[in-house]
Amino acid sequence: MLDQKLIRENPKSVEENLSLRGKVHNISHIHELTLKKREIDIELSNLQYESKKLSKLIGQEISKSQNNNSPEINNLKIKGNEYRVKISEFEEKQRIFDKQINTEISKLPNFPSKDAPIGKDENNNVQVKTWGDPLKQEHLKSHWEIGESLNLFDSIKSTKISKSRFITLIGNGARLERALINFMLDTHTKNGYLELMPPALVNSESLKGSGQLPKFSNESFKCSNDDLWLSPTAEVPLTALHKNEIIDPKLLPIKYVAYSPCFRREAGSYGRDTKGLIRLHQFNKVELYLFCEPSKSSEAHQKITSDAENILKKLNLPYRIVDICTGDLGFSSSRTFDLEVWLPSSKCYREISSCSNCQDFQARRSSIRTKIDKKNTYLHTLNGSGLAIGRTMAAILENGQQKDGSVKIPEALVPYFGSNLIKNT
Repeated sequence: MLDQKLIRENPKSVEENLSLRGKVHNISHIHELTLKKREIDIELSNLQYESKKLSKLIGQEISKSQNNNSPEINNLKIKGNEYRVKISEFEEKQRIFDKQINTEISKLPNFPSKDAPIGKDENNNVQVKTWGDPLKQEHLKSHWEIGESLNLFDSIKSTKISKSRFITLIGNGARLERALINFMLDTHTKNGYLELMPPALVNSESLKGSGQLPKFSNESFKCSNDDLWLSPTAEVPLTALHKNEIIDPKLLPIKYVAYSPCFRREAGSYGRDTKGLIRLHQFNKVELYLFCEPSKSSEAHQKITSDAENILKKLNLPYRIVDICTGDLGFSSSRTFDLEVWLPSSKCYREISSCSNCQDFQARRSSIRTKIDKKNTYLHTLNGSGLAIGRTMAAILENGQQKDGSVKIPEALVPYFGSNLIKNT
């Protein structure tokens, strides 16, 4: 969430920063609300000051007087009651304006970082680096063709269980998924991340805190009888874990890694990636999450990206890193590095992780602070997939495919999978 004080004092600067995302944001109505709220705050503060002064005066008069019900004291008490009624009225006005302002500000995205490349859309994203040797041969099979031939998963029968874009993993497919989860968790915990397994159901406040609500309500699945949603990513519960807390600076940085099932409607992707493991309503993911002091978030962004990269290197999967331009940034992100893995059948790189620095945007929405120079300061939050499991499996199947129809398992994964090859039995 953006700073209400900044919107009140410098709305032009706010609009200019938001315009870098490629869309005009007119915040004049929010600015007007903040000015009215400021007037109410000042009036309320004055009333409270006068009320306290009057209460002190009444106390002094009572101590001097032999008669607590003298006309003078009664008149002062009547005036004191009038102050209390006015204070109550202004407190209610304050609550109403606070709610209106927070509702409107919560619809505004984060400011892009000054270091993010300027651009309108994904065509303006900047490739930072590539790693590995992409497999480029003709007549290579797609991962869903490989999965079908090796009986690793079934999407057709899954429609009987739920609907399209769900998948049932079978035999070595389920085994490979489990191996990847354990491999990723072990790798990240050895790098200093604390493993968590948060709830898969989250409340509306948690979604608001991380930035999924109100903007992306159509992307999530909601329980009809409760204020609970199926979590779209572990980023949501991990943000909410420290909501309304002031974290001891000695504990920073806090580094979490969490496996979680994720659920998304994929409402805007009709007709895209309808086969295979790339775009499902339910998928597994290992998420990296970090809380740190503001001065260290750029360094932490490089670190969390490197830790996600490390998984791809260990699995020997060719990839590239893309610096996302201002017009293509996610709602809560100030700067994002996408990791894109090579899929030979598509002859292109596909996103497998987005490593984002949200700066104080989520911390402000969730009221997560620390003490810096004895002053309460909002923390910076960072997140990144480490990695999306289904897309990692797809990349292993395609990059490891052999001429005889088998699939070679990356060496680092063999101890977890129990074999160096998947083949027809």
